[in-house]
Amino acid sequence: MTEPLTIYGDPGSGNCLKVKWVAAHLGIPALWHDVDVPRGGTRTPEFLALNPAGRVPVVVFPDGAVLSESNAIIAYLAEGSPLIPEAALARARMLQWMFWEQYSHEPYIAVRRYQLHYLKRPPEDLDSKLAVRGADALQLMDGTLARSAYIAGDALTLADVALVAYTRMAHEGGFDLGAYPAVRAWIGRVEAGLGIGAYV
Repeated sequence: MTEPLTIYGDPGSGNCLKVKWVAAHLGIPALWHDVDVPRGGTRTPEFLALNPAGRVPVVVFPDGAVLSESNAIIAYLAEGSPLIPEAALARARMLQWMFWEQYSHEPYIAVRRYQLHYLKRPPEDLDSKLAVRGADALQLMDGTLARSAYIAGDALTLADVALVAYTRMAHEGGFDLGAYPAVRAWIGRVEAGLGIGAYV
């Protein structure tokens, strides 16, 4: 039996769940190690020895190698699997959406969720651009998903994994997913494709 890798992550983090889902979907043995981010779990000397950047997720492989950054981890885990297209242009389109997720989606939707859901800050105290740019991201996704079953085409890829993680939690950031019917339908398809339960 293959020795498992260890995932250090916060169970409330979409970025961490990406790694957990891909490992499970591909049958990669993995042990989950809880890191309580709000209580300073990423600032301890032990954690900083693993990742000096002080962020989750982090994966430690059986040989001791360490890898961080969620999209880098899932790309490594999914190498050679159907989650990464073989054709160069299709693979590049997948990467396009994964880069967009970290630059134009997560910084607004995930950050607004964190501030409202975990820090319990009132909406009027938040930077207004979080709501505006988060809604812009969801609108772009909705238009794209009205034309294709998945975000980068007609097959489930890592782009869907990357984007579904915080999109399905967006209501906790004050975003009404009812306004984005194609996104809502896509969330269900991705959850079913990955074998994960619906987030309510």
